[in-house]
Amino acid sequence: MTVRAMAGEINEGSVPAYYREVYEAIRCRTDERVQVEVFQRLLQRANLSKAALGKIAEHVESTDGFLTKLSLYKALALIALAQQGKQPSPKLLENCIQELPKPQLGEPSDLSTLRMQPAQEDVLTLSETLDRLLARDTVQVELIPEKKGLFLKHVEYQVTSQHYKISVYRRYSDFDVFHEVLLQRYAYRMVPALPPKRMLKGVLTSVSEREFIEGRRRALARFINLVARHPFFSQDELVKTFLTFSGSDVQTKLRDTYKKTGDEFMTNRTATLAKEYLPTDIQAQFSSSRELIRNIHNSFHKLRDRAEKMAERSKENATDLLMFGRELSSLGSDASSIPSFASSQSTWGAMRQSLKSLSVEFAVLSDKAAQQGRREEDDVVEKLNVFLDLLQSYRDLCERHEKGVLHEHQRALHKYGVMKRQMMSATVQPKEQASVEQLESRIVQQENAIQTMELRNYFSLFCLHQETQLIFTYLPITSHILGAFVNSQVQGHREMGEVWNELQPKLGCLFSGNNGMKSAF
Repeated sequence: MTVRAMAGEINEGSVPAYYREVYEAIRCRTDERVQVEVFQRLLQRANLSKAALGKIAEHVESTDGFLTKLSLYKALALIALAQQGKQPSPKLLENCIQELPKPQLGEPSDLSTLRMQPAQEDVLTLSETLDRLLARDTVQVELIPEKKGLFLKHVEYQVTSQHYKISVYRRYSDFDVFHEVLLQRYAYRMVPALPPKRMLKGVLTSVSEREFIEGRRRALARFINLVARHPFFSQDELVKTFLTFSGSDVQTKLRDTYKKTGDEFMTNRTATLAKEYLPTDIQAQFSSSRELIRNIHNSFHKLRDRAEKMAERSKENATDLLMFGRELSSLGSDASSIPSFASSQSTWGAMRQSLKSLSVEFAVLSDKAAQQGRREEDDVVEKLNVFLDLLQSYRDLCERHEKGVLHEHQRALHKYGVMKRQMMSATVQPKEQASVEQLESRIVQQENAIQTMELRNYFSLFCLHQETQLIFTYLPITSHILGAFVNSQVQGHREMGEVWNELQPKLGCLFSGNNGMKSAF
């Protein structure tokens, strides 16, 4: 076959094998293009004058610092012409009807040293900040009033994405299928867990059932927000489908979407090259990071538990204040007559009438305390739960790596060893040729499987390294949590202090100047 070079433009067709070998040796590992810097190093090996090199560079197009494959082929042809003492002009390529000339650049295998090593910061290191992660999307998950069927009742949610500016309706089972396919696609990433579907029947009261449903709604909101803000999930078609698809069967749509894409190992360009990007001490880094994150996880668990108790105490305080006011009102409403021997000296009759009005102030205090509890729950406890969900998903990921990829790899190696021993036995003891060939075929298949598992193992470590970085990117959320905690306390104490300060002078009017603060009792 021949290659045509019309008007200086190279048509790939069937270029000389040397051209392809040079291209494969110097192209980017994660791209089909060639970096300009690498091409310039290649030119230096051509042993041409500066003038000739300048002419070649003029005729070779590059975009954003890269040459396409065809641009490189054109450059190789021009280099060959210049080495033959000819003017490196695209017009001369029109005469290369039979075959493009071969440049003298050395063995292609030696040219791979010209290729620029990919900067690990560009591939392995995440250039994310917490603010950028939080800005990716905010998803609201709200309960829709309960729908009752003939025998069952179910809860439906309105899911609203700020990024896509759309609301869709989802049931728990939709979240469940979404979680399932997301975990299949991103088995080597932090996929947060879903809350349980239902509580134990006959154990909790109807009030507890409402609390369970509300707790599950909060957990689903945390789940979808962590997913929508994940740097690798956020632009995935699965996430877009879940947040935007308004058809009748989102579950089938999600499964079909996954079938079209497959898992991340099959679609990520760096998957099969992950080993080259990993630091040599990756296992040591992983172990130390995992231990540090485990300690952080434990500390945040304790912080969340304390914050929950404080929020619960605020709610209990609200109930106590309300009941305290009601008891005062009840005391003041007592119409029983005062005994004659006490009526002349006691002011109880007048005081009793005054107590009724105090229940209003205590109701306001109760409302302020309840608001304080809700702020602590929404602004502090919920933020702690978001980070805890992420930390738990990291722990789950580490377990999947160890019990999944590594375990399967070890099993495959064991199976391979058994096959090899069977093969050795077959060579010693006469067996049918067909069975020997079948065993050889199985050994080849197992070798391929082991190679794939090794690649997956390195890719799993690659992803773990990135997900570890993501945990540390989220750590500044601590300042958000502390800020929310301090603000809630300042606001709560200020609001309640205002009511107490308004109440204090009223006591003086109600009880003839003795406000109880300077009693000799």
